[in-house]
Amino acid sequence: MVVIDTDVLLLAFAFQRDIRQTDNADFLNRVQTAEPAISVYNLMEILGQMSFNLSPARLAEWESWLIAAYQLTVIWPLAAANQSADAFFRGEIFDRPFSKVRAQRMAFMDALVLDLVERTPGVDCLVTWNARHFKTKSALTILTPAEYLARI
Repeated sequence: MVVIDTDVLLLAFAFQRDIRQTDNADFLNRVQTAEPAISVYNLMEILGQMSFNLSPARLAEWESWLIAAYQLTVIWPLAAANQSADAFFRGEIFDRPFSKVRAQRMAFMDALVLDLVERTPGVDCLVTWNARHFKTKSALTILTPAEYLARI
């Protein structure tokens, strides 16, 4: 499973003059065979950004223009059996991400995404244009879309 970071998908929808657009589009077309996925946190970040440019009706159709269009699996956190909602949210939204923020000096959203992705079985790599934010902070393979294309 290849997890795609927010910046890769946002580049596909905006920033059409960006010099990375060719590699980005090629990556998104070719990753379809590698079980592409996105964390729920990346999904919400994308929807938040797109809310400035899309009508409420079009935004509500996110499953068709985002999930189905790119054949994405959404990764959701799982609560442990018999875990209270309080304990689940504290661990998921604060304790584990803050541990990464403190130890790795990461932005909160990066720490939130990385924590969930690292705990998800079957993840082969995280693809992001901000690979330098993650490479020394995870045992996961972290690649830019251009690096991913060079490897396949």
